[in-house]
Parts: sequence; C-alpha cells; structure tokens
Amino acid sequence: MSAKAEMKKTASLILFFFILITVFFSGCKIEFPDDIPSESDCEFYQSEFESNMTEDSESEKNISSVSENASEQKDSSVSQYPSSQEETQASEKRPAPADDLEPADKTKVNYCTLSVDCLTILDNMDKFNKDKLSVLPEDGIIYKERKVIFYEGETVFDVLNREMKKNRIHMEFEKTPMYNSNYIEGIGNIYEFDCGELSGWTYSVNGWFPNYGCSRYKLSDGDKIQWRYTCDLGRDVGDRWFEENGR
Repeated sequence: MSAKAEMKKTASLILFFFILITVFFSGCKIEFPDDIPSESDCEFYQSEFESNMTEDSESEKNISSVSENASEQKDSSVSQYPSSQEETQASEKRPAPADDLEPADKTKVNYCTLSVDCLTILDNMDKFNKDKLSVLPEDGIIYKERKVIFYEGETVFDVLNREMKKNRIHMEFEKTPMYNSNYIEGIGNIYEFDCGELSGWTYSVNGWFPNYGCSRYKLSDGDKIQWRYTCDLGRDVGDRWFEENGR
C-alpha cells in the first residue's frame, strides 16, 4: 500500500473516532454498527435529558416542602399541647402522701412560702353568713404571703399550725383517723359552709391541689403553700380534681 493510501486510511480512522467522541459527549444515543444519529436527533435527546432533570428537581423541591410543612405542624402541636410523656413526668414529681409520722429533724432548716386568703367570698357575698361580716378581711387576705422556715420532715399542717399560732390567727382543725390527717375546719373564724354548702378550706403546693390531707404532705425546700377558701369545691380557685374525675 502506498504512503498516500496509508495517510487517507489514517485520516479516515481519526475522523471516525472524532465523530464517535463528539456524539458520545453530546448525550446522543449511539447504535452500532451503522445507525449514526443526525444532528436533529442529538438535539431531541439533549432536550429530553434537560426536561427530565427539571422534573426531578421540581419533584425534590415538592418533597422537601411537604417534609418541612409536616415538621412545622409537629412543632406547633408540641408547643401548644403537652405530650403524654410530659404529663407523666409532671405527675411523677408530685409527692405521694406520707404515712410515717416520725418527728421532724430540727437540725435541718428549710424555707417555704405560705399565704392564706378568702378572696372568693368577696365574689359571693350573697351566700356569705352575715353574722361573720365582722371577721371578713376587706381585702380577703388573712395571712399575706411570706417566707417562713420549716424543719426537715415537717408537713403542710405543721407550718400552718405554727404560723397561725405565732401570728395569733384563729385556726380550728379536727383529727380524721380514717384519712390519717388533720382536717382544717376554720381559719380566721371563717369556717366551712360559711359561704354555701360547697364552701370550705383547701390547699395547694406549687400550684397543685393534693387529693390527701395536709398532715400527709411532707415539704421540700422552696415549696409554695397556699391556703384558700373555696365557694365551689375548689373549682373557683383552680382545683381541677372534680372535673378530672367527672364530679
């Protein structure tokens, strides 16, 4: 074979491989042995490829948007309503009634706050015993909230009894063996039933109204005790026990 023929053959092979490489990188479909796509075919395949990429991108955006919305709704729900786990943890922090009546350890001094009021009577004067008007405080406060000491092992009753005696405020209670606790009948000469058949004294600690007697609630340092007179079985002072138990 002559040198001229060899050069032509080499040039043809180079051109053929150049076309193959160009077609491959342009995204065209290649079929062998002799189906070589035209320029219009390349444009069609390139267009289809870009269209599919656009659809995939939009699909990913939609999925991402749905996921973000679901996450926002979940966060909103959690922020508005406490979960059952949170409610369980809150109830676990509430102390169970104490059955042991061991003497308090007076070497260990703690502090709590105490207050006594009959504010609900001011909103129910039509029900209040008129013979008791002289003992009803004008502002409804019998014992203004203040910080007081208590000893390790003492109960809500121990603190109330000591502070009422110390400040010469009348208090009357009755021992109830059935409930192993003292029942507060009257404070400041205001008794149960003085403001209707659903009235009487109730207490809360840190905003919670225990469903057991004050002699069985052992205090912790920093507790907030509130004794309040109720005219509606506690509902008017925030006690939800009757509602929660269908009463």
